[in-house]
Amino acid sequence: MFRSRKILLFLPTCFFFHFFSILASTFTYTVPDQYFVNCGSGSSPEVYGKTFVGDGNHGGVSLSSGNNSPVQDASLSSTVELYQSARVFRKLSWYEFNVQQDGTFVVRFHFLPFSSLGNVSDARFSVVASGFSLLSRFTVEKSNSSPHIEEFLITITAGKFKVYFVPDGDNSFAFVNAIEVFIAPPGFIPGSAPLVTREGNRGDFYSNLLSFPSRLIHRINVGGKNIMPNNDTLLRSWIPDAPYLFNRESAKDSVYGFRPKYQNSGAGATVFDAPEFVYGTAKQMNIDNSSGYYLFNITWSFRVKGGAKHLVRVHFCDIVSDTSNEGLKFNLYIYNQFSEMIWPYDVIPQLAAPFYRDYQVDSDDSGFINVSVGPSSDSNVKNAFLNGVEIMQLIEDTGSVSEGGGGAHLFMIIGSVVGGVILLVVILIVVLVCLRRRKSKAVEAFDRPVVPFYGGSSYSRTTDNKTVVGSPLADLNLGLKLHLSEILYATKNFDTKLMIGEGGFGKVYKGMLRNGTKVAVKRSDPRSSDQGLPEFHTEIMVLSKIRHNHLVSLIGYCDEREEMILVYEFMEKGTFREHLYKIESSEVSTPRSTLSWDQRVRICVGAAKGIHYLHTGSSGVIIHRDIKSTNILLDEHFVAKVADFGLSRSGPLDQTHVSTEVKGSFGYLDPEYFKYLQLTQKSDVYSFGVVLLEALCARPVVDQFLPRDKVSLVDWGMSQIKKGQLEQIVDPLLEGKINPDSLRKFGETVEKCLQEYGADRPNMVDVLWDLEYCLQLHHTVAPRMPYEDSMTDVGLPMPVIQRLPSHTLASDEDESNSYIDSSQVDAGEVFSLLKTGEAR
Repeated sequence: MFRSRKILLFLPTCFFFHFFSILASTFTYTVPDQYFVNCGSGSSPEVYGKTFVGDGNHGGVSLSSGNNSPVQDASLSSTVELYQSARVFRKLSWYEFNVQQDGTFVVRFHFLPFSSLGNVSDARFSVVASGFSLLSRFTVEKSNSSPHIEEFLITITAGKFKVYFVPDGDNSFAFVNAIEVFIAPPGFIPGSAPLVTREGNRGDFYSNLLSFPSRLIHRINVGGKNIMPNNDTLLRSWIPDAPYLFNRESAKDSVYGFRPKYQNSGAGATVFDAPEFVYGTAKQMNIDNSSGYYLFNITWSFRVKGGAKHLVRVHFCDIVSDTSNEGLKFNLYIYNQFSEMIWPYDVIPQLAAPFYRDYQVDSDDSGFINVSVGPSSDSNVKNAFLNGVEIMQLIEDTGSVSEGGGGAHLFMIIGSVVGGVILLVVILIVVLVCLRRRKSKAVEAFDRPVVPFYGGSSYSRTTDNKTVVGSPLADLNLGLKLHLSEILYATKNFDTKLMIGEGGFGKVYKGMLRNGTKVAVKRSDPRSSDQGLPEFHTEIMVLSKIRHNHLVSLIGYCDEREEMILVYEFMEKGTFREHLYKIESSEVSTPRSTLSWDQRVRICVGAAKGIHYLHTGSSGVIIHRDIKSTNILLDEHFVAKVADFGLSRSGPLDQTHVSTEVKGSFGYLDPEYFKYLQLTQKSDVYSFGVVLLEALCARPVVDQFLPRDKVSLVDWGMSQIKKGQLEQIVDPLLEGKINPDSLRKFGETVEKCLQEYGADRPNMVDVLWDLEYCLQLHHTVAPRMPYEDSMTDVGLPMPVIQRLPSHTLASDEDESNSYIDSSQVDAGEVFSLLKTGEAR
């Protein structure tokens, strides 16, 4: 929500007075005393200035009869009294609150398991309120330190407000230690906000923010320390930003020694939007005063649920300017495609005046939302800052319960049954209509009807647009063009049952062409106007000119009826990442690999061959720019092929770098590219080095729920490698199953790829050679020497290798049936002549 003082000049008089009545009520707002509930106890402790009344004595709160019991633990005398008791539910149960007025309410649930509850692993349950499933199949890990608090913002009308606790099964139970339900300040959450997608913003607003509950995911005090509820106006907790910062060298902390200047106008933030401890600290650009050099952006990355809607609130307060902030303008970025200029002086023309911006952000399947600030070209002052970030997920999962009994088994049954019946009726009608149409078709007609898409326009997006980023679209290979009817046949009208993935470009479906060829069909969102058109064009241009056994083949494309569709060969085994680990939710990732070390290295070798061909092939230098484990696909025999060329860049062989805006995936970005905006082949080498670490460790490249020193896979992995503790980071499933010489060589290869400066990294041909050598070493049986027993010792001397010419390439005619090695001599033949232990 943008609250500009200039807008007030144009408002009708009635709205003007209404606005200030809301404003006045905001400043007279105080946190109500109801409802703060101490569950499972008759005592009423005071915590953070609020009295949590025992649920057996609370006049405004009632509890369902039966199916619940209070539990206390006398051994927790050192714990805050609030967490020494809990209410346990064995069957469907509820709390009922007598709400006196309409509004947006803060609802918090406190959970701290203790031994008296029983087996905590059986505590799996759902929480339902206002027709929405706030928590689904929720579990709490046992902790001896701090409670787990879930916070929601919910629009509630006056009357009875019920919160249901639903155990997940007959052997499960639910519990809660404390509950808070109180009304938030007026206008605390806007009704609408600018809509931001992975592709940017087209001027759209999302107008249903108050229609759904929102769940707190992150609340960050940027540049500051932990803030406890007793230091927050709404009893919130804030945590430091350091674990989320992409490059700590890009920013420095700023601290304001005075109280921020909260405004008595609609332009600024109030003390309830964020406390002075948030607005009194910030991160700003880390500028070298002697040279004026600064890093391009300060970037934070936050783990979220993929494919969900989020309210993102960013807080600003200029405590970094010395005298006047009139000349300070900077850009706020969300993902890479959306940016907005922030001019603090235009909002409030004075220093240290807090304000914020709200955005409704749709997350993609990466499971991250990136927020950045960077200097604006229009600014006289080259600086940028940020004070705080809040991210809340909009809960769209509906939930219904029956109070008549049946517990968890009745959870959402009614809605599911009714929905299932309606769906079945619709399917039957569609089937009958299709059967009737099939009977009336001519023999040569298609098996599936062509349906109109968004108005049924049949014009071609690519032929209608003359150019994209300066390249004529007439250059597209028309021999690869497929009719939309063929796509509809292959995907059964984009049947959702055939959807196998979703990315920044669009959804991916499994399909089969009429000739029996299995394909993967990637379809962009037809309503996204020109969003994604440059990537669509680039993908076709690149893949229509190259063929290689380790690059995914483009079978065709379609640009009819507002559609942008790419059709690839189908890769049976999916992505490389799927075989290394799985992100179960927004908070958990688990290793799942059954791949042996031999398979992992062979997959890396295959991917390296594909990337090497891109860098050196006869079509000229192609820099992929988005190498990551999800863009390495595996066929039915686990042969690796590099995919997704929408971000790739082409250039002449003698060009050392391309100056370009930063694009790519967080965690895989070359730091040199990120700092200097100069893209080179070595940028792909760095990203591939991250993939090699993933293969070795079987964990995400960024995991914010690990200890701080392990959040970044690159930082943690390189630190362990430099300490000589490579074996400490190996996937436990591979423990004792890797030849130490092979592991040591692999670690050296990773370290070389991940050097900070591109000049210190090897070319892909060298990486390929080293990986082939790792594979050979793994299958080499050599007597163990005393100094080989620990990876902390100096490694074995590597044998002398006569490097053969690496520039020989197969002709274009042969590329479809051959791959490009570092030489025309099979690496295995060379390595078979070597003996480990020989002098280098």
